[in-house]
Amino acid sequence: MEKAKIDRINELAHTAKERALTAEELAERDALRKEYLADIRRNTIAQLENTYIVTPDGKKHPLPKKGGKPE
Repeated sequence: MEKAKIDRINELAHTAKERALTAEELAERDALRKEYLADIRRNTIAQLENTYIVTPDGKKHPLPKKGGKPE
C-alpha cells in the first residue's frame, strides 16, 4: 500500500478524534482500511507460504495450511 494512503488513514483517524467524520470521509476511511487489511493478509500469507520447518534429520517441510494435512 502506498505511503500516501496510509497517511490518509492516519489523517482521518486524527480528524475523527477532533470531530465527527462526514459520510464521505467515513466511506473513504472504511475503503482504505479494507485495502490496508487485504494488503496485510496477502503479505502474511506470502510469508507463511515461504516458511519451512526443518526436522532434526535436515529435511524441510512447508507449513501445513490451517486445518490441512501436513505434506
